[in-house]
Order: sequence, then C-alpha cells, then structure tokens
Amino acid sequence: MDGRSTGALGRLLGSPVARHTPVGGGCIADARRVELADGRVVFVKSGAALPAGLLDVEAEGLRWLRDGVGDGPVAVPRVLATVDDPPLLVLEWIEPGRSGPGTEPDLGRGLAALHAAGADRFGWPRDGFIGSVPQRNTPGSDDWATFWCTHRIEPLARRALPDHRALLDRLGARLPDLAGPPEPPARVHGDLWSGNVLVGAGGRPWLVDPAAYGGHREVDLAMYALMGRAADPFFAAYPEVHPLADGWAERLPLWQLEPLLVHTVLFGGGYGLQSLAVLRRFT
Repeated sequence: MDGRSTGALGRLLGSPVARHTPVGGGCIADARRVELADGRVVFVKSGAALPAGLLDVEAEGLRWLRDGVGDGPVAVPRVLATVDDPPLLVLEWIEPGRSGPGTEPDLGRGLAALHAAGADRFGWPRDGFIGSVPQRNTPGSDDWATFWCTHRIEPLARRALPDHRALLDRLGARLPDLAGPPEPPARVHGDLWSGNVLVGAGGRPWLVDPAAYGGHREVDLAMYALMGRAADPFFAAYPEVHPLADGWAERLPLWQLEPLLVHTVLFGGGYGLQSLAVLRRFT
C-alpha cells in the first residue's frame, strides 16, 4: 500500500494511518492490517492492477451475504468503506482465533442458514469476478441448469478447453437430468474454499472474498470439499438446518467443474486434465 493509498484511507476514515502490515491469504490483491492513529484497526485490500470494479462488487457481495447470515453462527465482516481511485476496500478487522470442536459444525449450520435466505433468481444484479476471472451473473434465470451452463461453464470452457466443444454440448444436453430435484435459488458465497473461511475469536467462522450470486447451494458444498476440507462435522451439521436433496454427494463432482475450469484459466497444468475428467464422467 503506497503513500497515495494511505493518504486516501486516512482522509476517508478521519484518522491518519499509523502503521500497516501485510497479512496472508491474498492472491490477486494487497491485503493489510491497518492501525489508525486513533487506535482503530481495520483490514484493507488494494491493488492498482485489479480489474475495474472488482473491489466494489466484492463489497456489494459481502453486504448481501451479511444480510443473509444475520446473527447466526457464521459471520461476515462489515464493509466500512470503498474507494475507486485508488481502489480500496476497507473492512472490519477480524482478530484471528483458533478452530475448536464447534467451528466446522457452526460453519455447516451457518452456511445452511445463509443458503436458505435465498435469492430472487439464479444470477445477480451485476456481473462480478471469481478471483480475477470475470463471472457472468446477468441476465438472471429461473432455470439452474441453463444458468450454470451459459453463465458459468461455457465462458470458462471457451478459455480453458477450447478444443472440447462436443463434450460441453453433451453435458448441456444431459444436465437437466443430472442436476437433481429443482430447488429455489440459494444465496451462495460462490468461492468457498478453505482460505475464504477465517476463524475468529472463540472459533467462530467468518466468510470473506465472495463471488456471491443466487445459485444452487450444492456449488458451495462442492467447492468446500474440493478446495478445502471434506470435514465430516461440517457436512453432518448442514442438514440440521437445511436438509439436502437425495443424491447431493454424488452431484458434488459435477459442480466442481466450475472451480476446476477457473483454476485451469488461472494456472493451467493439471487442472485442465481434472476438468476433462469431470466432463467425461458426466457425459
């Protein structure tokens, strides 16, 4: 964070920046713990090279998720401020804690409650990002299978697997039968890997860095199982609040196609082979 950013932050929050230190976890942005001269501590994300609007849409997603979790066992940090130039996102600081026996069950129950808060349609009022990859959310849809193919898988596959259009077409044709019983749109985090679940005081789980939209709730479970911890206490606690449809566990590898394609776009390597394996499995 440079002098221009610290100056803008001090003016925005009404107190000069006394000290700032980097914190881990950021892949595409600079993340800092910032101490202000008046004693307050905040979290600040910045980055001059970030895609335009990324931090603003992240702030909107955090507010939307925070409205959904209420006072439940999972928390979402408050958005304190955003700045367009230089791009800054200011959140309440989460003092790190340690996981306890209740952390994973609380995450399961809290995520279930968030999903149950729902969304108007599959999609969101504006397009966003997953990491630095653009994510199409508009226009919304009342049909999950169509939305997932056209707004998630097709744009990613064009970049990640351009030579495998036939497999993608077969998946699209089969998806209405593969997607399970129809469900209303859930309020999903959208990028729920373990690095986006922080543990605060008392072992309370916090959700950060969302790619929020109205989606199928199983996509969050699939991402957590793929990129995080396939924690039995988490999966046991979730249906206590929001029972899952029959066959949900068998569908998780299908929904994991999206994060695998995202990682293929960003990193290449073996993620492309994993994506192809999923396509072939379900076609």
